[in-house]
Amino acid sequence: MKTINEYLSLAEFEAVIFENQKIEISDAVLRRVKRSFNFLNEFSRNKVIYGVNTGFGPMAQYRIKDEDRLQLQYNLIRSHSSGTGKPIEPQAVKAAILARLNTLSLGYSGVHPSLIHLMKELINRDITPLIFEHGGVGASGDLVQLAHLALVLIGEGEVFYKGERKSTKEVFEIEGLEPINVEIREGLALMNGTSVMTGIGVVNVHKASKLVDWSLKLSCAINEIVRAYDDHMSAELNNTKLHKGQREVAQRMRENLQDSKLIRKREDHLYSGENTEDIFKEKVQEYYSLRCVPQIVGPILETIQNTASILEDEFNSANDNPIIDVANRHVYHGGNFHGDYIALEMDKLKIAVTKLTMLAERQLNYLLNSKINEILPPFVNLGTLGFNFGMQGVQFTATSTTAESQMLSNPMYIHSIPNNNDNQDIVSMGTNAAVIASKVIENAFEVLAIELITIVQAIDFLGQQQEVSSITKQLYDEIRAIVPVFQEDQVMYPYVQKVKDYLIHK
Repeated sequence: MKTINEYLSLAEFEAVIFENQKIEISDAVLRRVKRSFNFLNEFSRNKVIYGVNTGFGPMAQYRIKDEDRLQLQYNLIRSHSSGTGKPIEPQAVKAAILARLNTLSLGYSGVHPSLIHLMKELINRDITPLIFEHGGVGASGDLVQLAHLALVLIGEGEVFYKGERKSTKEVFEIEGLEPINVEIREGLALMNGTSVMTGIGVVNVHKASKLVDWSLKLSCAINEIVRAYDDHMSAELNNTKLHKGQREVAQRMRENLQDSKLIRKREDHLYSGENTEDIFKEKVQEYYSLRCVPQIVGPILETIQNTASILEDEFNSANDNPIIDVANRHVYHGGNFHGDYIALEMDKLKIAVTKLTMLAERQLNYLLNSKINEILPPFVNLGTLGFNFGMQGVQFTATSTTAESQMLSNPMYIHSIPNNNDNQDIVSMGTNAAVIASKVIENAFEVLAIELITIVQAIDFLGQQQEVSSITKQLYDEIRAIVPVFQEDQVMYPYVQKVKDYLIHK
């Protein structure tokens, strides 16, 4: 059980989302939220407070009558529940709820404590609102997507519940839950923030970190297959550069390969003084996709780590407008809802993951092209050359998928389009950036799955099962439990999907 209290670490956040840890709300949070609510209720009398007694956006110049203030919030929620496209995956929606809950718990939003309680119940009971991918420009926060969350909290809209899409009303009746009653600004406070892009971002970072782990394991396995020399991953070489990501990648590769019988030392072969040929039969050094893994994956690792830090800061921040400051007895109007921090990080993340995908595609090509590896049959074909096709068909899939990610890696961050009668004249597009990054990450798992199947086929052809490192051997055994050794041609798509699922959920 995780208690929402002060600062929520990324690890604690992930435990709720990926390990289904339950949450509870501390008394300190409830007191803080109640103080904020009571202060705003009192302070807003005879004052002009945006979204409390004014219209929204460019309509803020219009005063709202006291008797219409609550209906104003319902109007906002219903009118902006206008998303389209595919539903966002429930795991990311759950992350969005937690991100919104955490920021509202800071006591800067003036919401009623009942809102905090109901959001907690949605998380603990795995009730995830139907939120669509399309709709947010990421400037007045994720207005459209968060409206769909708010719609559920007032008892309307739809949710995913026990794997099915159902009406909120039906699920609340089953679970004995009551919708919130809007009190002052619950609609605006729920919608005017960055929590959907942040929630998707947390899921993206979690998966991207897995991709780095798999990329390193697969890179190590390929170095074993070709009996590479170990100096390109040595501490001595990599420590001559000051980048911590490169050093960490090289260290992880050394640890992965420490009991391998296939990795060679240069001094035992090329430095022995026994090489007298004019043209060397063995490669003096490997292709870049094998030799430069620390230099390529290092900045990718650092990008993921930096993105994780930005996300942690964001879901622990007050990111709505206005900000209710009880300590200074003031209400501040500004733009904390602007999603530029997340938009830029999601663009950086998808560029990094695309580069990781490109590395996997080049490593795959190295294994499949017998003219460059010189140790494997074309397409790692264990059957009859010319009659069977080996991994030839799936290479097309890996190539086209990589190309799609390259195209998708153009930045969203710089694609601001003014809208909202030019009130929102420069926006972040952060939610779009997060959604597209998730697609790039999905693509990466597909390419790595194809690469991994090829690796185990190559190990079988070379008979290296007992010579690879213990980590590679475990990976080999687990994939062979999914994909049998095949010489005859197979229908490949079910195997690729199973290995992809293994990489995502392992």
